[in-house]
Amino acid sequence: MNKRVLFFVYGLAAYALFFATYLYAIGFIGNLLVPVSIDGTPQVPLWEALVVNAALLGIFAIQHSVMARPAFKRWWTRFVPKPIERSTYVLFSSALLVALFAFWQPLGGVVWNVTDPIGQAVLWGVFALGWGVVLVSTFLINHFDLFGLRQVWLYLTGKPYTALPFKTPFFYRYVRHPLYVGWFMAFWATPTMTVTHLVFALATTAYILVAIQLEERNLVEEHPEYSGYRRQVPMLVPRIGARQSTVSAA
Repeated sequence: MNKRVLFFVYGLAAYALFFATYLYAIGFIGNLLVPVSIDGTPQVPLWEALVVNAALLGIFAIQHSVMARPAFKRWWTRFVPKPIERSTYVLFSSALLVALFAFWQPLGGVVWNVTDPIGQAVLWGVFALGWGVVLVSTFLINHFDLFGLRQVWLYLTGKPYTALPFKTPFFYRYVRHPLYVGWFMAFWATPTMTVTHLVFALATTAYILVAIQLEERNLVEEHPEYSGYRRQVPMLVPRIGARQSTVSAA
């Protein structure tokens, strides 16, 4: 098979796996329509469940952050062709999520349980909104580049890859990381917060806060205008009632 076609098929397969894991994650975290979800009857002792879950989250966090760093990419692309570097990153991340879904261990226990129908509706609404914000945010910054499809398409059509310009559309005018805001909403909004879910939410929140620092360091290096943008726009919580000024690159 022609290498260009092979790389394109590889990119499509990696994207398909990502999208499947994204959809499954909604059911996994929300305990909705999936065979194995975040909550359930504990199957192993508490200490063992904590160790397993910490290992699953830790491995994912290390892979997700390390493979995204420019220094790693420069080394990695000595072995992995540049057109499929991003697709390979997506493939590894998705595979580790599949492992997390498969081996996650419930802990038992309930932290809060909202029984009021209005309260439940509000929390489910925030949960759904969070997943929507995540997806929309990826399209605002170029969904297809973020998940490797643009790279393999350009290679298939014989066009050189060009880096995306810095821009601040829609959500990005109010917070610097709307995608992570969406994750927080999806992870924390639930009518029934179990101990298992709480551990997951705390661990992922801590990881995201660390990941933001690493990501912003790289963004400052890649886009000189990001420093001004960072001074003007809040990281995660919008300024209520304050007019947002934005920085955009030509």
